[in-house]
Amino acid sequence: MLDTAVETNARPTRLTPEVRRGLLGLGLGNTLEWYDWMIFGLLSTFIGPKFFPDHDPLAATLSALAVFAVGFAFRPLGGILLGTLADRIGRRRVMLLSIYMMAISTIVIAISPTYDQIGVWAGLILLVCRVVQGLSTGVEAPLSTAHAVELAPAGREGLVAGIISSYVNIGILLASLVSFLCSLVIGGEAMGEWGWRVPFIIGGLFAFVVIYLRRTLPETMTTDELADSSSKSIWLDVRKHWLSILAIIFVVGAVQAYNYAWNVGLPSAARGNFKEDPTSVFALTTILGVILVIGSYIIGKVVDGRPLSRWFVVTRLLAIPSVFLMLLYVSPGIGGFAAVLLGGSIVLVLNMTLYNVISTSLMPKASRGTGVALGYGIGVAVFGGTASYLLVWLQSIGADWVFPVYVAVLSLLSVVFYLLARRFNGIFVGK
Repeated sequence: MLDTAVETNARPTRLTPEVRRGLLGLGLGNTLEWYDWMIFGLLSTFIGPKFFPDHDPLAATLSALAVFAVGFAFRPLGGILLGTLADRIGRRRVMLLSIYMMAISTIVIAISPTYDQIGVWAGLILLVCRVVQGLSTGVEAPLSTAHAVELAPAGREGLVAGIISSYVNIGILLASLVSFLCSLVIGGEAMGEWGWRVPFIIGGLFAFVVIYLRRTLPETMTTDELADSSSKSIWLDVRKHWLSILAIIFVVGAVQAYNYAWNVGLPSAARGNFKEDPTSVFALTTILGVILVIGSYIIGKVVDGRPLSRWFVVTRLLAIPSVFLMLLYVSPGIGGFAAVLLGGSIVLVLNMTLYNVISTSLMPKASRGTGVALGYGIGVAVFGGTASYLLVWLQSIGADWVFPVYVAVLSLLSVVFYLLARRFNGIFVGK
């Protein structure tokens, strides 16, 4: 049985103040997650030489991006552990735990000694922090979206998608904006020496605001639902919906490969491979962030109360040709970088707005925390976490064409598996 039945011609139910406050706490958690995650990627060219041997700047950058990818590898484990916990003890407490983990690890990175000071231990500390962040983010985005969908009235899934995506994109925007302002104020040389720590400190302080808001989150799992849940019953339900989880893996993986290529891979290639001016690169990624924030809110308003399935399929198919824009940026030139980065932004924001709610719709409520977090974690780890590294590496060896073909295939597979899961398992949120 579906969790909700939506009449697409019905007037959308208004959000109560309690729901709005809950969406604020959930959304700002996504802002923090993406801010912290993107800061690491954007500053990888500065972080690498500080935590790894700096005799080869490109090798140090690739080492930092490899640690970036390791954090993704722990997302599935975080999804399994914390997602199952959320289905057993409720959403609110796990949402709080997730933010505590992110806050502590971010502050540790901000104050960690460098390779010159403690040798290989610097890289090990960085790795441990990324593992903790990987465990946290393995449940943060999927569970906060599921929590938001369950909190909001039936039929408002499109609005929820727009709101949560806007907060995600605010995190991306803030990461670019803070990096840009720091670079502008203190200069690229100081950023490489000590300025890279400032954005991490800001992220750590921001976490305390999110913790305060999440302490009052409403719980969406009823007493009866929690009483009926057990690890065995949850995983039986997950196995029953294996096709839905496979679909979630590709729905998430394809868009994350696209997203990290645009928000991390291309800027890293611009600064590392093509030696573009860091301030100019950060300025352009900030503009991209503005487009994502405004665009996701507008798209959420447009699709609110309408069937999301059709929107998802059309926008995902549009990603296939648009990802080939990156082939236009194969040599130094800030103009070429700007054209590619901003040219692909419209299709990117269309896909980034809908994918989390689409993933949530594929799992029943009883196992939603576990199933969506598992599929999300695997998709991001396998396809998203490696995207930046693949893009920079492929460009460095002259195989630029491989990456867009790779993302195009992932996008097509995501549509195929989604339609199969919808047909055989059904959807449980919206239409």
